[in-house]
Amino acid sequence: MKSALAIEHLQELVRIPTVSRENAETTEWPEFTRFAQALRKLYPLCHSRLERETVLEHSLVFRWRGRSSTEPSVLLAHYDVVAASAEGWKRPPFAAELSGKGEDQLIWGRGTLDNKGSLVAILEAVESQLEEGLVPSQDIYLCFGHDEETHGTGASAIVDLLQSRGVKPVLVLDEGGAIVDDVFDQVDAPMAVVGVAEKGTATLRLTVDQSGGHASTPPRMPASVRLAQAIVRLNSRPFAAHLTSTGADLLRTLGEHAGGVTGYLLRNVSWTSPVLLPILVRKSDELAAMLRTTQAVTMLDGGHAVNAMPERVSATINVRIAVNSTLDATVAHVTRAIKDKRVRITVESPGEPSPVSPTTGLAWELLRSTIEKSFPGTIVTPYVQNGATDSRHFTRISKGVYRFTPFAMARNVRDTLHARNERMLISSYLNGIEFYRALISSL
Repeated sequence: MKSALAIEHLQELVRIPTVSRENAETTEWPEFTRFAQALRKLYPLCHSRLERETVLEHSLVFRWRGRSSTEPSVLLAHYDVVAASAEGWKRPPFAAELSGKGEDQLIWGRGTLDNKGSLVAILEAVESQLEEGLVPSQDIYLCFGHDEETHGTGASAIVDLLQSRGVKPVLVLDEGGAIVDDVFDQVDAPMAVVGVAEKGTATLRLTVDQSGGHASTPPRMPASVRLAQAIVRLNSRPFAAHLTSTGADLLRTLGEHAGGVTGYLLRNVSWTSPVLLPILVRKSDELAAMLRTTQAVTMLDGGHAVNAMPERVSATINVRIAVNSTLDATVAHVTRAIKDKRVRITVESPGEPSPVSPTTGLAWELLRSTIEKSFPGTIVTPYVQNGATDSRHFTRISKGVYRFTPFAMARNVRDTLHARNERMLISSYLNGIEFYRALISSL
């Protein structure tokens, strides 16, 4: 059975630990080479009939020539994954084991959701259509980045290459939204949330410097305490929730499928937002993140001995900047919240929010109709992607950049992204292959 072979292919590729690391010198690059070699073996038609290039040694670009090259499309994915140790996992993270049966069968492993599942589904779809002799009406580019989880240099270099050749895609589709049915409990139908933009991503560092000394005679306000107070102040002052045009579209779409008072409030969100926004922010962290800039303390550093006062302590703040805001506005908010000039704020890895892609026109309608045909009864709605993806680089060459992973992801599955026990329903994976087949046939 072809489905059994597709499952075996995903297992083989998940078993290759292509872990990208902040320090590229510590990355095990032979595993990335092994992954590319495995692709050549598993997808021979993709490698013999499509034009293949390597960018920055490890990112891959395939060009599938169509009958015309005037309106090309890009199917985008990445094959690097975040680190995972076996500790705390129910099944080893790089064993790609299967569990369950039928519709409940799962594949376990780092990268199943993020993002080898999409990459392999794309290649499965293309390989099968090459077997059938399909020639797309327009050029299709398959672009697979190697360091999305760290720096995104692969995707940026791919865009540089395409831009130098005058390639202007009408549609770019990357990871992002998914098929979900548990974000809003007043709506029974599953929703396909399609990212039309993504938040900006930046790293802020809070640093306190102070003279050291023996821990037996601590000062009244040690550097560690000053930093802790700054963190507490910042955490107690979250960014205000705002309704963007995309957020309003999302809520109105939900309102069309919700009844009672909730449905009324959602459908009329243009004037009910002062009442509705506080409710939504309290409802779940996921909804709150969709409506405002977020801040998260992710790393703490300081001290050099158990009996010595630290001379420097620091905290790393990961911020995700709402599309109606800017990095400057984010830094200003953090400065006001901390209220302490002794805490130095520096910006590392700055990134502004992406442009918003349209929810009208050829690219959107093609994507929407394919989702509706592939997943009958699903509500298609735009939203703003909270996480950063390689697609942000493609906004330089395309106005039609969308973020949608064609997999059903329940809350307990979404919670495994970048966490322990990452896994995916086999049925979702196989449905995803059919989605890409349908989309490619329409391009």
